[in-house]
Amino acid sequence: MIDSTRLVSISESMKSLTPLNVLHRVRGQSRFMWANERDGFALVGFGTAAELVAWSGSRFMSIQRQAQTLFKDAVILNADQPHVGPRLFGGFAFQDDFVPDNTWTIYAPAWFILPHYQFTQVGESAWLTINVRLPVDEDYEAIIPELRQALQDRIALLIESEDVQVEKAGEPASLDYPMPYNTWRDNILEATHLMNETALKKVVLSRVAEIGFDGRVNIDAALAYLNQQYADSYRFLFEPRPAHAFFGATPELLAQVQGDQLRTMGLAGSIRRGSTGEEDDAYASTLLNDPKERHEHALVVAGLRERLEPVTSALHIPETPGILKLNNIQHLHTPVTGILREANGVLPLVESLHPTPALGGEPRDVALKFIKDAEPVPRGWYAAPVGWLDPNLDGAFGVAIRSAVSQERRVWLYAGAGIVADSQPQKEWDETALKFRPMLEALGIKEKMHV
Repeated sequence: MIDSTRLVSISESMKSLTPLNVLHRVRGQSRFMWANERDGFALVGFGTAAELVAWSGSRFMSIQRQAQTLFKDAVILNADQPHVGPRLFGGFAFQDDFVPDNTWTIYAPAWFILPHYQFTQVGESAWLTINVRLPVDEDYEAIIPELRQALQDRIALLIESEDVQVEKAGEPASLDYPMPYNTWRDNILEATHLMNETALKKVVLSRVAEIGFDGRVNIDAALAYLNQQYADSYRFLFEPRPAHAFFGATPELLAQVQGDQLRTMGLAGSIRRGSTGEEDDAYASTLLNDPKERHEHALVVAGLRERLEPVTSALHIPETPGILKLNNIQHLHTPVTGILREANGVLPLVESLHPTPALGGEPRDVALKFIKDAEPVPRGWYAAPVGWLDPNLDGAFGVAIRSAVSQERRVWLYAGAGIVADSQPQKEWDETALKFRPMLEALGIKEKMHV
């Protein structure tokens, strides 16, 4: 039990490896990653020192309480580096009443893991951390030299291991889109009808791609592709069991909290990239001046303002959105910063914000019911919070879009589109096809196979 143990965490500086180097060298273990080039910050965990799971409707606060217990009286020796130390990796299901199904068979509504070893990279510097839980009555000081030796041995092993050549993703044996276009069209027509008759203003609908491979899904090749093509996105991996992984490269930050400092964003409204700079700018201008896209984005920003104003003493939200350009798509983007009235960590904010109108809809309760009734495949952790927590319960969570969940030889992808009153089914179908592309191509799926 966590409450009868004491966490001891020791960190030492080491030669900087890339996060992918570390991941490749620890294949066959539970593995975790969070990385974003823009922040110059990356985390990789492997092995398991503790697991936190919650099943009830109060799953956010249950994880908060369990994390407080885990970190209470912890001995953290991190060489006085504020960014270094133990981190919990994990996430939540999209719906409160999530029940694991075939696709998400091993996942709980809330699941976090403290890795046995953790690699931290900040800029050009790197550290390795060892996390262990000892009985509370054990003399932890007597075992610290042994832990330091184990840490040094692991550092040497990581550095001396040869780089693993990651094979390219293989061709799939099958690719299927379970939802036919006619169902998609009917769902959107029903949603837009309700928007003219009820309080529903927006709903985000998603569809699924299911892929089968002859061998195991090549998670490492997919992550290498995302690292190269989507370095500015929040790349994540949650692989609690070997070959059972949830991974992706999300452009959307749900919440980042450090003390009383808050950061989030509004991200809604999409268009493709151009093949030339001129064409790209023309698409961006079209997006900025499209009434439907601006309305969809405004609903997201208004939802953020409504939920953040009561809990902040200062809140900065630009009046007009900018453009966030990714490899194959560009979005309307509004960065949001604020100062929290109470520094209670990131999870209360995650609970309040999830799902934002960018991934659920507005009003939230009406949109969530429509999603549950309309979508034939459960979302699982898709479009839900995924990220990390530190001992202060601060942390960062992205919205798990542009993502995939894999089991051995099968993988499922999700892509969604925001539906408002003047949405057109074909245009929204095409938008989801565009959003499937990052993960399809990461998995080696050629463009000729896209739908």
